[in-house]
Amino acid sequence: MAAAAVAMAEQVVADLREKCETPVSLLHDVAAAMAHEMAAGLEKEGASKVKMLLSYVDKLPTGGEEGFFYGLDLGGTNFRVLRVQLGGNEKHVINRESREVTIPPNLMSGSSSELFGFIAAELAKFVADEEKCTNSLNGKKRELGFTFSFPVKQRSVASGTLVKWTKAFSIDDAVGEDVVAELQKAMEKQGLDMHVAALINDAVGTLAGARYYDKDVVAGVIFGTGTNASYVEKADAIPKWEGELPSSGDMVINMEWGNFYSSRLPVTEYDQDLDNESLNPGEQASFCVKDNIYEKLTSGMYLGEIVRRVLLKMSLQASIFGDIDHTKLKTHFLLRTPHISAMHHDETPDLKIVAEKLENNLAITGTSLEARKLVVEICDIVARRAARLAAAGLAGILKKLGRDCNAQKQGSVIAIDGGLFEHYTKFRECLESTLGELVGEEAAKSVVVKHADDGSGIGAALIAASQSQYKSVE
Repeated sequence: MAAAAVAMAEQVVADLREKCETPVSLLHDVAAAMAHEMAAGLEKEGASKVKMLLSYVDKLPTGGEEGFFYGLDLGGTNFRVLRVQLGGNEKHVINRESREVTIPPNLMSGSSSELFGFIAAELAKFVADEEKCTNSLNGKKRELGFTFSFPVKQRSVASGTLVKWTKAFSIDDAVGEDVVAELQKAMEKQGLDMHVAALINDAVGTLAGARYYDKDVVAGVIFGTGTNASYVEKADAIPKWEGELPSSGDMVINMEWGNFYSSRLPVTEYDQDLDNESLNPGEQASFCVKDNIYEKLTSGMYLGEIVRRVLLKMSLQASIFGDIDHTKLKTHFLLRTPHISAMHHDETPDLKIVAEKLENNLAITGTSLEARKLVVEICDIVARRAARLAAAGLAGILKKLGRDCNAQKQGSVIAIDGGLFEHYTKFRECLESTLGELVGEEAAKSVVVKHADDGSGIGAALIAASQSQYKSVE
């Protein structure tokens, strides 16, 4: 490969590295901006890009809950139903059973009654099958936690109106309706005696699932295809709260932090192009300028796409991959984050995995070792920026809670779920070490990041348990 081509390619990478730099001083500014936006969002509706929605969950699981509880997790083309048996402080989760069901495509654009009727019928089947084995309700009504991962305006712990559908759903008559009421009505038609005790999203579920085992958990965060965070706030620190404060004195806040923006965020030309070339304008994953920018910099939906854009520029400017057909390299979202994770973690002497991923996904063959090394470097730059900005967001939550200083002796556990955090090892390790840098050596001793699995499922059932009304079956 010509020395001039290598030099041009290296310049593209050097420019990217410079524009993606996240020195600790910048990250401290981002954390402070996050804490400021959080306070503004609690002060008044619409005062912040971080929505700071009230979840109306004021009681989280303590570990002492007992009995059988159900969870329903609806967030895409499949939904999951589960039942957990809780045995109190000594035994915790004694047993859990779950079932995943694929939603027929026609129901994703049909009517509300058809969709919820189908879900209720499957739930009734699951309950009937489970209770053939054991029926230990002890005269109590079945209670369900409902994880609904679509935009809703929540009015209480067990009611929320659908703002809009995302993820290929388009059921017009459900928009503006209370999804809990729709589900409750469908369950009654099935003769299913079950009460929806709570409506939550996956970040709140992650918080609940982790708090059940560890009272020091203060936040539940998702780093997967998208990102979101929830945390426990003092109810008297929420000026926009109207009405009587909950007896617990606490309120779980669903931050919806994907839309967070600060002028200190290191945004590159590739991020701006991603913004401008919207594939689905107006949708939740739209690329409107400065819309959902924090999510675009830190979540799995976008990291592979950013790398693809850098590779395209490098190939067009420097012919680093030789004389190739650029059709695939020009295809939006063809390179996914699992692909860049595999390349980033390649430890083979000749970077064989990088060569395979480039060939299989982008039809780029015969690459030189020099070119493959540059690809790994690009993956590293993009993933490190994501992980360090993600850590700054976590530091912002700790700052808002006053848990970011050396004087803080109380343990602060942040529970994280999502495929990006779970499977992208270098992302996770960088996030953890960066958070330690940001809070300082002394405070870092009391700050723990832990992986919390299945918050959207078991978390829903656990919130149903913590909110339980223990109604007797009539």
